[in-house]
Amino acid sequence: MKKVVIADHHPITKKGAEVLLNSTNEYSIVGKVSRGSELLKCLEKDRPDILILELDIPEINGFHALRSIREEFPRTRIAIFSSHPEEIYALRSIKSGAAGYIPKTSSESIFLQAIKLIAAGGIFLNEELTAAFNNKSINDNSIMGRYKKLSAREIEVLNLLSNGKRNKDIASLLEINEKTVSTYKTRLLKKLKVTSLAELINQARMFQFN
Repeated sequence: MKKVVIADHHPITKKGAEVLLNSTNEYSIVGKVSRGSELLKCLEKDRPDILILELDIPEINGFHALRSIREEFPRTRIAIFSSHPEEIYALRSIKSGAAGYIPKTSSESIFLQAIKLIAAGGIFLNEELTAAFNNKSINDNSIMGRYKKLSAREIEVLNLLSNGKRNKDIASLLEINEKTVSTYKTRLLKKLKVTSLAELINQARMFQFN
């Protein structure tokens, strides 16, 4: 049986994922955690085969944390299970080390199919999403076209800005200096074609960066 850790700050989500996985008799749930500090202790202790992770749990800094977990626990396959917009977060998650991105709007069967594929060493990504990202007809001047051009780190900075974090806070969370944060803000303003921080945050919130 594959050992699984579920990291999510919503009790019902953790319980639901546990019930679904237990129904298959293919997985052993060795940990359920709600915070980053709990997660790291659990990973160190149990060395699971699969980690089902919500990027927004407390004490976890999005893609930065994902890359760190991937580096420290390379044998653990990471499935992102999130409510963030799939069309923005999915490929960024894969590029940052995840083995799959499962939207929380997925059906039970899709969830189980995704985990099975990831457990077998595959990569799970919605086929329609992959096609959309490969569609050359997407206008680069559209909002989606602009978001496609953002790097994983720019997405992280944008997410933190939309949550009201100051440059100093972002620098600390991402372990970079404040000048670098300012550089990212300037890039975001240019790439998303807005002229103020308020416009930047409003546009980010349209895509549920909160």
